[in-house]
Amino acid sequence: MKLNSKQRKFWKYFCLATLATILTLFFGWNIQPSIANNLAKLSMDEIHKLKPHSVIAQSLPNNYLTLIQTGKQYYQSAQYAKAIALWQQALDILAKQGDRLNQAVVLQNLALAQQQLGNWREAEKSILFSLEILQSNPEQPKLLAQALNVQGNIQLVEGKPQEALATWQRAAIAYEQLGDKEGFIRSKINQSLAMRSLGLYPKARDTLKQLQSVIRELPNSSLKVSSLLNLGDTLRLSGDFSEATLLLQESLVIAKQLDDAADMSEIFLSLGNIAYSQQQAASSGDSDYRQQKSFEAIAYYQQAAKIATNPLPKVKSQLNQLRLEIELKQIESAKKLLLAIQPQLQTLPLSRSVVYARVNFAQSLIKLSPDLSDRQLAAQLLANAAQQAKEMGDPRAESYAIGYLGELYEQFQQFSEAQGLTEQALILAQTNNASDIAYRWQWQLGRILKAQGKKSQAIAAYNEAVNTLASIRGDLVSSNTDIQFSFRDSVEPVYRQLTALLLTPEKGKPVSLDNLKAARKVIESLQLAELDNFFKEACLVSKATQVEDIDSQAAVIYPIVLPDSLEVIISLPDRSLQHHSTQIPQDKLEQLFSELRRSLRRTSLETDIQAVSAKLYNILIGKEIESALAANKIKTLAFVLDGSLRNLPMAVLYDGNQYLMEKYNLAIAPGLQLIDPRPLKRQQLEVFIGGLSKETQNFKSLPNVEREIKQISAMVSSQAPLINETFLSSSIQKQINKIPFRVVHLATHGEFSSDAEKTFILTWDNRLGVKELGELLQTKAQDSRNPIELLVLSACKTAKGDKRATLGLAGVAVRSGARSTIASLWSVEDGATATLMENFYQELSIAGTTKADALRRAQMSLLKNTQFTHPFYWAPFVLVGNWL
Repeated sequence: MKLNSKQRKFWKYFCLATLATILTLFFGWNIQPSIANNLAKLSMDEIHKLKPHSVIAQSLPNNYLTLIQTGKQYYQSAQYAKAIALWQQALDILAKQGDRLNQAVVLQNLALAQQQLGNWREAEKSILFSLEILQSNPEQPKLLAQALNVQGNIQLVEGKPQEALATWQRAAIAYEQLGDKEGFIRSKINQSLAMRSLGLYPKARDTLKQLQSVIRELPNSSLKVSSLLNLGDTLRLSGDFSEATLLLQESLVIAKQLDDAADMSEIFLSLGNIAYSQQQAASSGDSDYRQQKSFEAIAYYQQAAKIATNPLPKVKSQLNQLRLEIELKQIESAKKLLLAIQPQLQTLPLSRSVVYARVNFAQSLIKLSPDLSDRQLAAQLLANAAQQAKEMGDPRAESYAIGYLGELYEQFQQFSEAQGLTEQALILAQTNNASDIAYRWQWQLGRILKAQGKKSQAIAAYNEAVNTLASIRGDLVSSNTDIQFSFRDSVEPVYRQLTALLLTPEKGKPVSLDNLKAARKVIESLQLAELDNFFKEACLVSKATQVEDIDSQAAVIYPIVLPDSLEVIISLPDRSLQHHSTQIPQDKLEQLFSELRRSLRRTSLETDIQAVSAKLYNILIGKEIESALAANKIKTLAFVLDGSLRNLPMAVLYDGNQYLMEKYNLAIAPGLQLIDPRPLKRQQLEVFIGGLSKETQNFKSLPNVEREIKQISAMVSSQAPLINETFLSSSIQKQINKIPFRVVHLATHGEFSSDAEKTFILTWDNRLGVKELGELLQTKAQDSRNPIELLVLSACKTAKGDKRATLGLAGVAVRSGARSTIASLWSVEDGATATLMENFYQELSIAGTTKADALRRAQMSLLKNTQFTHPFYWAPFVLVGNWL
């Protein structure tokens, strides 16, 4: 498979993120997981204790062996430049002696060290030279297999995932022929990483699952512990926390049997990172769960530090604990821990990990105590860290330290110094192909320029940051996990701050059309970034789409929540853009959102709902926008919703006389770039139908589901529905694979959450997570001749208290592969749901009726039904995706 230049650039930077994990799988197996603040990333700098190959002959003079061994020691302490220098000396001597096999081994080590410093071309030359030697010496097949593993890694880093996969497949065959189970396992894990780079996520997951059974057949040993730990960490970094925890717990049992304190410490650290990540992913409304996970993480970090056999893992665990205690505002405990960590940092041997630890410590120091003396101490720590990184020849670590020193100056409004340091850090990152670092400094530079009133320069810097993020969206900022990070703090604000700049008018002038177009593009990119972060992978294929390409009678509305205003951009079919701004603090806006959501309870008075709904209508649409919609003869409104707005049904917006649903067809779009613009094919609908009416897995019965299924089955073409005991994942898979269903209707409990792990659809004996549901439907969805036109989830709801829960709904919508999805924002009495669904399919069968129109008419039928006229019954049903 050939990649264009943009794709090559993307994969090159994506692979920076996965490099550390890959290298571990090659040679490491002695892991030291570091902080995992970002749920999505596989970080370049999550470097474990790697083990370069030893020479194969022991007849060399001692000083040559000393060069090689000392180089290994430097390498394992992350002093790569020093390791390279020594190995180059050894290589020169071996070349003079004609010892080609040992040259090949040292060349492999050189390649590993060169790529650690980002010297990809030199690394490629070294490994190709090693392969050339080994291919002329067929009596050393194991060395050849090792070299293939290194080559595959370099190919992945260079943006050639298909070639890397083929190379690792060759390595796996070689190891299998040699009977080398350890090498075989490593090569198979590498293959799964290449598959992920190619977007073959189900295949990668299957490969890992197959590998788990092979690993479990291994005798209890350090290899088995390390294998399970690697698999667990890989799943942790992919957001699969439940499975990762099981694997890590399994590795912990074996490590305890072996009395291996070093491995146990590493496992506790990784388990702590999982608990921390779960706490970060949980909704703000789930305070008990967040608190539980916070205390769980602290307990794991304390165990990891207590039994660590060397000082660096101990300090890493304590730094993680320190950060969490600061977040929890446990100030006294955090101060004691800070005092305990500081002297340990001073005694650690110099390495990349130690530089990052010092940067991390400085960040926590400022958060905990921002007075003058601590600011000066933090600045000194960062300056020293930068100098040490420079001495090591480690430009990535140097860029981090200098950049965060610039951030420190920015925080205290010393903008001239901040700008100089930031530009210096940016040059280091860019000249070393470190886009995962560069975006941070581009963003920081934008903030500094904005603070100095240099708006156009600030916009340019922000644009560079957004463009860089787009180039590495495979791991949305594959930054160092030893540096404090979260998507909400370190990615999302880049988009929002740029949007705010673009929508800030010049004095006395409206916002320019160019700026409106740019702001719309930024918000579209943010929608994609949020979904990538939700899935912890770049699984979405986007394409530029204009509303006029979809529907000449539709308008797209982009409400954008900013700290001091709600900005609304309206994209019309004639390619014009309207802009409406309401100055309102975000906290007051959030109060209005919460008030409307609370008012939509069944017991609320409809007049109360209309009163608060009218307020939001006036902010989002109002007379000015309504006039523009009328002038353009708009029939359909597609909302690209932002933040907490996603949890609100646009159907219930009230203009003083009518609900919005009474006037327009409505749809929710997770960005136009994710919409397939083709309309529904007018032919007999083949519908897969399944659901649950009985109580199961502690979920209450849904007695009207049987009626719903029976009525829909009578109206459409379908196989025998799967209901209750027959509604199993395996049965669903068989039916969907056998028949080209164009509609999938699931009448069952389910929940949408901002956490992918808590987003699920209930089957009789299982919970189908959002990824599992996507995999189940994926084969069908990839059949472009008969795509899934519509996925209907008729009894699902958003998670209570989760302001970002509808990320889960959008995730299900795009991951399922269906062009459109219908679901509900809250649980509705199943009799009302059954009535609405019956009416929906009746309307959909009428020629010329779009999916959005069919849903609107079905909602209108409830509104006119005296039993269900209250908005509680008809408002929560939303159409996500293509509305045609």
